[in-house]
Amino acid sequence: MEKKQESKTRYLFSNMALFTVSNFVSKILVFLLVPFYTNVLTRSEYGVADVMQVSLLLLVPLLSVNAGEAALRYGIENPSKRGGILRSGLRRVFISVSVVFVVCAAALFFPVSRQLKIYIALFAILFFCDAFYEFLLLFTQGCEKVKIMITGSVSCTVFIIACNLFFLLVLKLGLYGYLYSQMAAYTLSALLMFFLSGGVKLLKEEEDISLKKEMGTYGKGMLLYAAASWVNNAIDRYFILFMLGSVSNGIYGVAYKIPAILTVFQRIFAQSFQMSATKTYREYDAARFFSRLYELYNAIMVSGCAVILLILHPLASFMFSGEFIAARIYVPPLLISVIFGALNGFLGSICLAYKDGKSMGTATGIGAAVNIVLNFFGIRMYGMMGAAAATMISYFTMFIIAFFKTRAHVKLRVNLKKDLAAYMLLISEALIAVREVPMYYIYNALITAMLLLTYTKEIKTVVREKLKRF
Repeated sequence: MEKKQESKTRYLFSNMALFTVSNFVSKILVFLLVPFYTNVLTRSEYGVADVMQVSLLLLVPLLSVNAGEAALRYGIENPSKRGGILRSGLRRVFISVSVVFVVCAAALFFPVSRQLKIYIALFAILFFCDAFYEFLLLFTQGCEKVKIMITGSVSCTVFIIACNLFFLLVLKLGLYGYLYSQMAAYTLSALLMFFLSGGVKLLKEEEDISLKKEMGTYGKGMLLYAAASWVNNAIDRYFILFMLGSVSNGIYGVAYKIPAILTVFQRIFAQSFQMSATKTYREYDAARFFSRLYELYNAIMVSGCAVILLILHPLASFMFSGEFIAARIYVPPLLISVIFGALNGFLGSICLAYKDGKSMGTATGIGAAVNIVLNFFGIRMYGMMGAAAATMISYFTMFIIAFFKTRAHVKLRVNLKKDLAAYMLLISEALIAVREVPMYYIYNALITAMLLLTYTKEIKTVVREKLKRF
């Protein structure tokens, strides 16, 4: 049993090491670009770009029927059939691109402004580039070719930076330059991953018809989960855009850039754990393995959130320029949302390993409904702060439901009462940061110290065990 635990842990942590390199290189470089964007783009332009990005988050998995997620899930279990998986997935991506092109082409005949027609055309091209990039990222991960996936991810960031400097700084194309950079980076990185993974050779392999149907069923079963996840991730941006305007949406979109720092840690773990969960879920000691990882994951996310809240003011002053500094007060609730979103993703990986998309669809669906209702009323009453609070509450609702849904497969042995007490401390720290009360740093330093002490045992115990096994 110990050897199996050691093997599982080594597999997880070796992937985490690789994903750490990928995410830190990519996110730190993008993080450093935020002050650049807030200087060269207007709030309105940033708002339009943000809406395009969040629209892709919904449409790519929805129209491709989660082709990438299916390729990831079944690629790990069927190493001898990866060529057929690639063919099947690319076919779905082509269909989704065709649908978007037809709809956008039809929209161009409507009596709308010339500017909007240009945005529609650019969005169609951006969808094409992003859909292939996202699919190949997940496909290479499913093939356990993590190094190729990381090469694609890092190269995409490098291409974006190089193109941004050229289009925004040299040619001064504003929003158009920003979008051209995305298109070029996605396309070049997708081609790089395709050829490095031997895509030409893989496409010559025959498809397994039964596996193709099973992947289709799996993808369809995840549609509610994917759509509801998008609502929780993005609906607040749409409410703000239509109720408060693109300028407000630009400010709110920038506020997400600081929570993205915490999202780096979440993505590192989530990408590795999704692969481990698929390999581990059938084993008799899965509950023990998952419980320990949950404890570590939760401790790191809570501690990271507390530290970011402590240094929020100087961090925001560095990242946000001019009128974008107003985004600072919306960061705390969005930061806490990342924690519950991360834990929900952890629980979702367990359910999806058991091919149970229904449970996660229910949890995220209820969370999405809560998000929509609270956004509608919250923005009317409290503006952008209402949207941020709605996002936090909806993620917490989703997390609680997912926690109990997961018990149908694995009963996690965790101290939920202690965790809830820690979350209350985080909310207190967030309120102090939002209100900017006197002695802000002293109060939040004390709360941060309390939270770090609360999880010292979990962090030391789990990390020590993991380190011994390397």
